[in-house]
Amino acid sequence: MSDLDSIVIETQPDPDAAIIWLHGLGADGNDFAPIVEQLQLPSHFAIRFIFPHAPVRPITINQGYHMPGWYDISSLSIVDQEDAAGIRESSAILSELCQEQEASGIDSSRIIVAGFSQGGAIALHCGCRYPRPLAGIMALSTYLALPDTLEDEITDYASEIPVFMAHGRQDDVVNIEYGKQGLERLEANTIEVQWNDYDMGHAVCAEEIQHISQWLSQQLDVDF
Repeated sequence: MSDLDSIVIETQPDPDAAIIWLHGLGADGNDFAPIVEQLQLPSHFAIRFIFPHAPVRPITINQGYHMPGWYDISSLSIVDQEDAAGIRESSAILSELCQEQEASGIDSSRIIVAGFSQGGAIALHCGCRYPRPLAGIMALSTYLALPDTLEDEITDYASEIPVFMAHGRQDDVVNIEYGKQGLERLEANTIEVQWNDYDMGHAVCAEEIQHISQWLSQQLDVDF
């Protein structure tokens, strides 16, 4: 069992699908919990939403201040001096959370890994390496962490996993160009990505929530 605390919201009894949604740096699982209602997914969907709280760790770029984070950030250029150990550690945590859902009776093909900013980077890292098929990967306002390791570590299932990426065109925290570089690297490894960008900063907007809802419905409203 993962020792991380999480907020769990079930839309119906006996859920047959799970969405594990990771927050960004300095936030916690409460950050995205309200989105469950905002998504307005079909009422017959029985989904277990899981919003884990990241471990508290010192963040170098914030003068070592301790805050919830999936890995350390040491440079304003987030793609430089990456915290490979922290990224892999949190990716393993997400993998463990997926395995827990499988153990509860939810098939891996009904699990979506999702995240915003740092959380999205972990969702991409884990999802592309998960040893069984997933229903999808959703990566918001983020980038592809440790891109040079992708080709050697990607699983055979990754090319079959739908990926949704979204980014703000005025994002001053994770520049949209970092997101597009990740998009190109994923596509070069035969991963199909639905890309959306919006007139916003490092945030989530109403139009994006609508597109997320449509995408989630497409991935989960299938016979299984």
